Amino acid sequence: MKLDQTVQDELAAMVAGEGLELLATEVVGSGPKTVLRLIVDGPDGVNLDKCALVSRQASAMLDVSDPIHHHYTLEVSSPGLDRKLYRDEDYQQYIGHRVKIRMAPTYREHRTIIGELLGSRNDMVRVFDDSGQEIEIPRDEIFEARLEIDWSSVMKEGKSRP
Repeated sequence: MKLDQTVQDELAAMVAGEGLELLATEVVGSGPKTVLRLIVDGPDGVNLDKCALVSRQASAMLDVSDPIHHHYTLEVSSPGLDRKLYRDEDYQQYIGHRVKIRMAPTYREHRTIIGELLGSRNDMVRVFDDSGQEIEIPRDEIFEARLEIDWSSVMKEGKSRP
């Protein structure tokens, strides 16, 4: 299920009013176990208070527009450390970062590609994979692309904090 574009636009405008950006809306599950997830981000990241504020406003807005005609759970969250790459801009913004790309089941070659993101152009995503090959992937064949977390760096940062 996908939200109506008008509802998505209204949510994006409301989120923008809080100085944030609506990166994606995801509707997962079915029936009473449906979850409507709003992924938001801002120039300085997102904290719990901002998520709670957006959740309250989105809940009121969604109660009026009623885009899902049964019980569902609303979640508002940041994209996280292993954020998904949703838009063309994401593929440009994170050039040089490690990514993990899972391909659509119909894709005939690689199923999962891990490597350095080289960017995207003409609906093709370029990755320098861990085997030393530069791979071009059709954007429409990507099931999910995420930043790959270097946990050793994260753990070192955590240990050096006071």
